[in-house]
Amino acid sequence: MFVIDRYALPAMKAVWEPENKFRKWLDIELAACEANQRLGLIPAADLKKIKARAKFDVKRLDEIEQETNHDVIAFLTNLAENIGPSARFVHLGLTSSDIGDTAACLLLKQSAEILTKDLDALLSVLRRQAVRYRDVIMIGRTHGIHAEPLTFGLKLLLWYEELRRQKRRLAQAKQSVSVGKLSGAVGTYSNIDPAVEKYVCRKLGLTPCPVATQVVQRDRHAEFMTTLALIGASLEKMAVEIRLLQKTDTAEAAEPFGKGQKGSSAMPHKRNPIICERVTGLARVLRGYAVTALENVALWHERDISHSGAERVIFGDGCILLDYMFSLMHKVISGLEIYPERMRKNMDALGGIIFSQRVLLALVQKGLTRERAYLLVQRNALKARDTDGSFRENITSDPEVLELIAKAELLALFDYQYTVRHVRKIFKKVLG
Repeated sequence: MFVIDRYALPAMKAVWEPENKFRKWLDIELAACEANQRLGLIPAADLKKIKARAKFDVKRLDEIEQETNHDVIAFLTNLAENIGPSARFVHLGLTSSDIGDTAACLLLKQSAEILTKDLDALLSVLRRQAVRYRDVIMIGRTHGIHAEPLTFGLKLLLWYEELRRQKRRLAQAKQSVSVGKLSGAVGTYSNIDPAVEKYVCRKLGLTPCPVATQVVQRDRHAEFMTTLALIGASLEKMAVEIRLLQKTDTAEAAEPFGKGQKGSSAMPHKRNPIICERVTGLARVLRGYAVTALENVALWHERDISHSGAERVIFGDGCILLDYMFSLMHKVISGLEIYPERMRKNMDALGGIIFSQRVLLALVQKGLTRERAYLLVQRNALKARDTDGSFRENITSDPEVLELIAKAELLALFDYQYTVRHVRKIFKKVLG
């Protein structure tokens, strides 16, 4: 698959390699044999032979599946080739989905554990960088327009807190898919004792589904995939902000640029935010996978296989992509380049126009109606904007304003530190 070849990191790649999937199938079948032996359905001597001889070969499995067009039958046939006559006791009372669905849940659980480590690593670097840049003042923007000052560390703190919420969601999603199902063709245990399911799930670290059809219900998988998409959206949110700050006419921050890296085949001056752009694009793929998972919830009666082919793509690819996206954003956040001088220059544009609200409130406190005060401030602010002038100069030379507030008192309102005086309290609230 393209995603495995292009994006898979070693630990996650190992989870979704065919070898690991079939190993999970074998673990389930062997645990079921142990449970059936305890129930007296398999002689101890046969169980011993099964456990000693049970093995599979991925290449051989593929050969058999070419003929049978059924992966689980191919798997059981390959086991029988190696086990011999005792193989008749394998897969007693089970259906293919008992094996495939339970194994898929094991793979998703295993993937969630890797993704949780990824989350923790990114949280750690975000926290460190947030504290580092806690007091670096920059302009805040709403609608893309200068608003009021904040600090760069506060941006990072916001992302940190959001990812803490995502970690809780991932833990819940992991719990939702950490289930197993060995209840037969339509979930009624018609040819298998419920004790087998209980034994197998306990041994493999899963919880038995309280009720199932032939399959584990796909709302669980949809929850998992939408959680991946939500986390991807948060990473995209971070990436988009960095892309915006890296624009030439903003130039307040930038993703790292490696030694010898080139930005354009035509323009040597280019330094493009390609890592963040890649994260943005892959987040879109994750959202598509989430939609597919939601479409898979509704199946015909007790099951069909309309979900199956799609899940062979979205489960592995989704986990691999998010794992890769975490590695990209960890690289970006840990290597962020920040330009405080440019931040200050951008804030100073139009001579303190960003203090319009504070001047407005000062005029109101002097007894002016809010409506009149707003018009006075807006008049001077728009004049600065339209003429590339200075709001500070305009407002401190406006006779109507000076009738209410002395020039020195007005100038004292243009204080960056005043606007961010509560930032440390926010940090304490979030970090403790």
